[in-house]
Amino acid sequence: MSSSQHPPSGASDLPVVEEVSAGGLVVDAIEGVAQAAVIARRNRAGRLEWCLPKGHLEPGESPAQAAVREIREETGIGGQVIKLLGTIDYWFLGDGHRVHKIVHHYLLSAQGGRLTAENDPDGEAEEAAWVPLDRLRERLAYPNERRLVQAARRLLDGPG
Repeated sequence: MSSSQHPPSGASDLPVVEEVSAGGLVVDAIEGVAQAAVIARRNRAGRLEWCLPKGHLEPGESPAQAAVREIREETGIGGQVIKLLGTIDYWFLGDGHRVHKIVHHYLLSAQGGRLTAENDPDGEAEEAAWVPLDRLRERLAYPNERRLVQAARRLLDGPG
């Protein structure tokens, strides 16, 4: 799945900053129910929104490595990449510049840890929660992330 949004109109004279992030959907079976670890963070308006964990790549890090690290930092849950779910490509206005952001999202299987947002080094994740996959679409704030959940469900359900 790939999703793209056009640059903000009326801001074509502003410089462009390219940002690349990675994260995704880490899934575990808890009491026989498939669940995903999600986080709550404040948007630019200060409202708390539930979203998939994600963050910037560190120097020398692949998107898959960054996804594993960011999910562990923001949720406390270790993960193993199963597959790339999709890439979301969007634009927004920053302070005096346009930002072109590309976020690689992966499907991961949970590999231990304790669910907590307390170890997020950036302090962006305020809460972390396990949410059943069948309730996840109603919890997530962003339509593109809800579409990624659909893609993950198709992969997890398999053929048939």
